[in-house]
Amino acid sequence: MGGRYPHMLLILILLHGANAALDEPVQKWQTLDGSPPLVIARGGFSGLFPESSPAAYQFAMSTGLPDVVLYCDLQLSSDGIGICKSCLKLDKSTLIKEVFPKRDKTYKLGTEDVHGWFLLDFTADELLNNVTVTQTILSRPSTFDGVMGMYTLDDVKELQPSRIWVNVEYGKFYEEHKLSIEDYLLALPKEIPIAYISSPDISFLKSISGKFKGKAKIVLRSLWENATEPTLAKSYGDIVMKDLSSLKPIVSGILVPKHFIWPTNKEEYLLPSTSLVKDAHALGMEVHASGFSNDNFGSYNYSHDPAAEYLQFIDNPDFCVDGVLTDFTPTASGAIACLAHTKENPLLPTAKPFVLSENGERPLIITHNGASGVFSGCTDLSYQQAVKDGADIIDCSVRMSKDGVAFCLGSSDLTTSTTAANTFMTKVITVSEIQNKSGIFSFDLSWSEIQTLKPDLNGPYAQVGLKRNPAAKNAGKLLTLPGFLDFAKTSNVSGILIEIEDAPYLATRGLGVVDAVSSALVNASYDKESNQQRVLIQSDDSSVLSVFKKFPKFERVLVIDPIVSSASKPSVDEIKEFAHTVMVSRGSLVRVHGFFLSGFTDLVERVHDANLTLHVGVLRNEFMNIGFDYFADPMVEIATYSMALVSDGLVTEFPATAAAYFKSPCSDLTKNLSYSIVAANPGGLEKMVPAGALPPALPPAPVLEPADVIDPPLPPVSVSSPPEPTPKVDDEASSASSNAGNCLLVAGIAAFLYLSSH
Repeated sequence: MGGRYPHMLLILILLHGANAALDEPVQKWQTLDGSPPLVIARGGFSGLFPESSPAAYQFAMSTGLPDVVLYCDLQLSSDGIGICKSCLKLDKSTLIKEVFPKRDKTYKLGTEDVHGWFLLDFTADELLNNVTVTQTILSRPSTFDGVMGMYTLDDVKELQPSRIWVNVEYGKFYEEHKLSIEDYLLALPKEIPIAYISSPDISFLKSISGKFKGKAKIVLRSLWENATEPTLAKSYGDIVMKDLSSLKPIVSGILVPKHFIWPTNKEEYLLPSTSLVKDAHALGMEVHASGFSNDNFGSYNYSHDPAAEYLQFIDNPDFCVDGVLTDFTPTASGAIACLAHTKENPLLPTAKPFVLSENGERPLIITHNGASGVFSGCTDLSYQQAVKDGADIIDCSVRMSKDGVAFCLGSSDLTTSTTAANTFMTKVITVSEIQNKSGIFSFDLSWSEIQTLKPDLNGPYAQVGLKRNPAAKNAGKLLTLPGFLDFAKTSNVSGILIEIEDAPYLATRGLGVVDAVSSALVNASYDKESNQQRVLIQSDDSSVLSVFKKFPKFERVLVIDPIVSSASKPSVDEIKEFAHTVMVSRGSLVRVHGFFLSGFTDLVERVHDANLTLHVGVLRNEFMNIGFDYFADPMVEIATYSMALVSDGLVTEFPATAAAYFKSPCSDLTKNLSYSIVAANPGGLEKMVPAGALPPALPPAPVLEPADVIDPPLPPVSVSSPPEPTPKVDDEASSASSNAGNCLLVAGIAAFLYLSSH
């Protein structure tokens, strides 16, 4: 049957080449046998395609390590053909109801009556020629639903994997209906490379272990702690955590939920690891961990970086699991082949300013409000974390208080990242020159009033449950611009970025933000040639950047706010008059069709041809911010912007993730490795989508023209009457506006606007 989908094997084949390894270091692993841990693909690459579908298995092979293990949840058709499908009820993961609407039944599973469509009620021919599979997890593409059929174990074998793992979840259920999975397995040809057989049923494992001895390793798959194992009538928690030695005569290993090894507390922070891996290894038993998925939240300790979670299990000082059962094959493979044992590696050197990145060099890691993915942005803690995490450039978006104090904060609207709404609701106003919704603005409060506020850590996806480090929600303190400069000078960063926004409006309020920044930098001696740190001045206003031409040491960065598809030569020539670098949103570098990348734009090439550099951002780790072509993996996005698009700077809220990638040998194009974390392949997935399944392609974004980059001169600093505060009676309207904004955010997430200008 595998031959029915030959095109699947060819698409995205360039994702992972099979280059011969040159002098790859031999790593020491704390697995039972000293080998690297296994990547076990649960139903193939089920994080992208319907589980156990042809594309899922084929992509697991093409995007994973060469020895990736294909995992098949085995069930039987009525005529005894082995089919890979995890859920007992087919109506949850296929379109069988539409094909056979009257073939539903009710069966007793244990003590429970279960109603639905079941595999054992259909012949293999009925299933394979009529039934198509669907995605069961809402965060994953539904675009491939109804496109592919089911896969047999024979089909998996035809892919020629190095190893297959067969899991038997419902052996007793099939025995009750005169079908024996054990007999099916024993009758399989010897050439099928079944390396592991697992089951949550000890009686099944006892029965097959002697008969399959030497052919496959027998593994107990543990369900949740409180679930009861049917043979011993004891909980899996008691068996695995308290009576492990009793399993030794029966099995060669265990497959357990990951929290059996690294438990979390009720706040979802890691507790100390259990001794399970060490105890099992002492008995000569392997330990494999299950439950790994890029779009399934693990612990706040990982800062939404799925690779960090894998490393916790395979690259800690005390132990290493023997395998990980994952829905996202490339992320697990990259953690093992690229990221493990690299914490002490130096970062690759950065490319020289205004010169294209070369092999063995990398773009700058530039923070967005410090490490604002871990601590509230622009606080002392976020900057300290950014330095610790390996950022090259730390940033300060300068805001002004009513009494003229310049300080760092991501927005002049204090309600976005502080507790201002709890204290200063009488200060709510609408300033159309700043934003189209009401807020409490820094220029209406004195610095002493602002100092009474606490930071408020709110990630962009907190409303849908993806919070950021809630234990530190209100931790840290805001820094004045001079305080930020003092901190930067004593740190090991290579430079600072000062962003200036809303200068024309602030001038009408009697606040000279440009003068405040200039004075602070001069007072801190950043204008002196003796100061080795780079200074980047960033603004979306050409007039602001022109003022800083008097400081030849400073590098000027123009922010291009709207998404553009390219830049005309006159516009780039105009930018060269007042800036060295452009900062663009991610959507200006890639084209999108539906939820998929359809291509790259030529903007980087146009900018580089003019001898300008280009920064891109803002990068965030949350999977909702990362498109399907990046496999919900922030490192694939980083690889795309650094390798394929050759950006000169990456602006990120999670500098640790970027630093981890650039410490890895896989980020160095001078190395010829057998496996690497590679850039996305625009159009590869889009080509697999059936005709009509995607909405019509949007027209291309406009091309940048000179009128888009030239701003009027800055007005003189003069005091005018401030806007009147919003009347108290409008508080409910303000709340409604906030709620509407939240609804728009959720809608944006549902639509995967991961390439927005934000």
